[in-house]
Amino acid sequence: MAQSFTTTGTGALAKTKGQTRRRVLVTGAAGRIGSYFAEHAHQKYDLRLMGMEGDDTRGIQEFGEVLTGDVEDLERMKQVCDGIDTVVHMAGNPDPSATWERLLGTNIVGAYNTMVAAKAAGCRRVVFASSIHAVSGYPADVQVKTSEPVNPGDLYGVSKCFGEALGRYMAEQEGLSVIALRIGAFQPLEAAREENNVGMLDAFVSNRDLHQLIERSIDVENIRFAILHGLSDNRFKRLDISDARALVGYDPQDDFTRENPAVDVLSQSETVSGHNRADGQESGIREEV
Repeated sequence: MAQSFTTTGTGALAKTKGQTRRRVLVTGAAGRIGSYFAEHAHQKYDLRLMGMEGDDTRGIQEFGEVLTGDVEDLERMKQVCDGIDTVVHMAGNPDPSATWERLLGTNIVGAYNTMVAAKAAGCRRVVFASSIHAVSGYPADVQVKTSEPVNPGDLYGVSKCFGEALGRYMAEQEGLSVIALRIGAFQPLEAAREENNVGMLDAFVSNRDLHQLIERSIDVENIRFAILHGLSDNRFKRLDISDARALVGYDPQDDFTRENPAVDVLSQSETVSGHNRADGQESGIREEV
């Protein structure tokens, strides 16, 4: 099976470089993910926080250098990428129901401009915000691995597939490291605790878990390209997170099943069988040992 990642050398996959204080550009910094990252990462990184014209950036002013830019403007993107180590590209239209006209500028042209600008500016890496929608066309009972073909469930997902393909091209052919994160349902733990949100049980990713994954994607040294799945450690996962664990040392702390009272009642009364020795069955080699 084809691998969904390539490395730049041998050795441990989750290798990092000491305590380097990196300069990080965040596009879409006024959004939910970008603003959370800015608040919790500004002590570790030197942040340049880019909002779009009209964005309310008051909540992120204290966390770094705040500026305005348009991802559809290549020359402006080259300016904001200057002197940057890693671009965390969160800007884009996040609406799964968006039409092609609404996606073309920010999600297609914007992704292209951001990666080309990062290459032109000599950046080391782009961390690209992909989405579970890049593979949401698979049946709901299928756990998707990063090595399986893309299967978008909507045009928004198609735009994320484009970003993943562009990222692999930029990494393999142009020398710009790219890590694409397929982000699930990004929500605070409080949202996971609401009984009417049980529909998120297989796609939930908490604020702190995604933040950890972004940081590890910035810090890892020897990854040329990778697709990683951004979910919490939910008992039931629509996306397999094994690659994120192995490649960047992702160690999610939260589990939707543990937080949601409706699901937790079920898990307490009807324990899901593991169909292995963890269920208490006897060892098949018990007579030999």
